Amino acid sequence: MTSHKSQKTRPIGIDLFAGAGGLSLGFEQAGFDIAAAVEIDPIHCATHEFNFPNSTAICASVVNMSGDEIRRRASLGDADIDVVFGGAPCQGFSLIGKRALDDPRNQLVFHYVRLVSELQPKYFVFENVKGLTLGKHAEFLSELITALGNAGYDVQSPYQVLNAADYGVPQDRKRLFVMGARRGLRIPNYPKPFDQRTTVWDAIGDLPNVDDFDTLSAADEVPTQWETQARYAQCLRGIEFDPKDFGYGREFDLNVLTSSLRTEHTDLSRQRFMATEHGKTEPISRFRKLPPDGLCNTLRAGTDSARGAFTSPRPIHPFLPRVITVREAARLHSYPDWFRFHKTKWHGFRQIGNSVPPLLGRAVAGEIIKALGIKPRKPKEVVLPGNTELLTLDMSSASLHFRVPRNTIAQRLRKQNPNQKDLLEEAYV
Repeated sequence: MTSHKSQKTRPIGIDLFAGAGGLSLGFEQAGFDIAAAVEIDPIHCATHEFNFPNSTAICASVVNMSGDEIRRRASLGDADIDVVFGGAPCQGFSLIGKRALDDPRNQLVFHYVRLVSELQPKYFVFENVKGLTLGKHAEFLSELITALGNAGYDVQSPYQVLNAADYGVPQDRKRLFVMGARRGLRIPNYPKPFDQRTTVWDAIGDLPNVDDFDTLSAADEVPTQWETQARYAQCLRGIEFDPKDFGYGREFDLNVLTSSLRTEHTDLSRQRFMATEHGKTEPISRFRKLPPDGLCNTLRAGTDSARGAFTSPRPIHPFLPRVITVREAARLHSYPDWFRFHKTKWHGFRQIGNSVPPLLGRAVAGEIIKALGIKPRKPKEVVLPGNTELLTLDMSSASLHFRVPRNTIAQRLRKQNPNQKDLLEEAYV
């Protein structure tokens, strides 16, 4: 847990549905201390604990969590919490999933409201898919806003769908944000878009080619040295000062390439990847080839274990005959190089695809800081990362680590669709 001294000088935030910690990082970089992060998936929770060792990782469902329990486990006592933020899992009303207002997963949204009501933070931020604003889903959103009003909050109106690309992230990713203030406090504004956009090549152009390292066929990291020219990449690598980053420094070796396990492709797949034009979709795999001077398409998480554990299509590297690595995806999502993900590609890509890009989170969180009337400062304290074993845990060992049931996350028992399996094997041998 962060020291009481730092809690007194920095506002306190609590992350619900935290995942690996994209929003946690964005809020930390805006000037908050993340007192607690609630996440039901033990593997994601372990990754959050590694990256935020001074935060209390609570591996639990919000359904079974009370505001008092969060306060107790985070040693917050009766402290006035400054912000509660998070986005409930969105499969029920996603634009790319089935559309159903009665999907039981959507009830998690109301547990979010319940915890806001119980914790009574000064501010809240709710994040979700833009599909929640469309058609009948807008009625669901209206119910949510009414419930937050009943909990004692003034909601900034109208709510907004923000594109991460407008806030320095080299990715076309639109997300809904609803934000508000405890009645009587200043209502925060939505962040204004930046003047310039970041490109794919700004983000990943400096990274070494993983196919040059045999080690990366079995391991996800390798020591190596490389030059970084683009300012965006220099900031993420930690070799250029970012004046808008008020997060804690992290101790890490910038001459180690991490989260970079290789993906082996057939020769036929490589030929097809090379023949695909920038910005176009390769017709067999349905993977999109990244345009170096443009934006990455929205990085998706794929389906979870309960629904078949399929990997979402990964973009093709702009100039190399392969899909991008987890680290390249992290750069395209605005994660700094010190941030680590689960060592497997499947979990690593899921952790990125499910998360809010930190720079987008930072832009929103910065508006909460302004509403609080705080001038953030960069802490002198440097945070040591957690134990790297946290990034290697399978579901059994992660469940044991957090002392939760092994079946916390439903596992799929049905057979995999053979056609989809063959297609994936063709692209990822």
